[in-house]
Amino acid sequence: PSAGPSASPRPGAGPCTAPAGPYQRMVEEFLGLPVDGRQSEADCRAISAWQRREKLRPAVPGYAGVKTRSHLRVVEARRDPNAGGRCPETRDRIACVDLPRQLMWVQQGRKVLLGPVPIRSGKDGRPTRTGWNRISWRNEKHVSTIYKTPMPYAQFFNGGQAFHGVRDDVYDPDGGSHGCVNLTRADAERLWKTLRVGDRVYIWGRRAGT
Repeated sequence: PSAGPSASPRPGAGPCTAPAGPYQRMVEEFLGLPVDGRQSEADCRAISAWQRREKLRPAVPGYAGVKTRSHLRVVEARRDPNAGGRCPETRDRIACVDLPRQLMWVQQGRKVLLGPVPIRSGKDGRPTRTGWNRISWRNEKHVSTIYKTPMPYAQFFNGGQAFHGVRDDVYDPDGGSHGCVNLTRADAERLWKTLRVGDRVYIWGRRAGT
């Protein structure tokens, strides 16, 4: 009898051949690898394994590129996203949006209720507006009346600007919204379950390159 289909190779089973990336030294230091800025196969495998654990899917596994650096920023913020004290700590539930780091989280006092998670804010002359706002209305299956694109789990906080999910890669450095705060669909759903109409939103800083 003919042989059945061969099993798919395990992730990382073959050689890891990604070259050194622009953030090689930074990732090496974070992972406790020898910090030399050069990519060995052992480095490549360690970086690739960490990317898999974090459910990160770079175009080239093991490559310390922009996507990996951006996600590293999320990981570094997990212990205390508000370590710098930029988001006011009050009794209210506040959605905190850090434009320089492209992160957001929800806090109440010093307790973090959600996040931090990566975001993609406005770009190319359409910045996400800063300051205090409130969630004014929500639509789980919203479609933009201007751009005719889906905005799942939309939660509006300043005119037409809203938190909502996207299918695009929120880590794409060339990507940007028209002022909304984009999240992965999964994170947008979690945010939908966390916030309510009337909850406060605080946005500060400026996204690099805007």
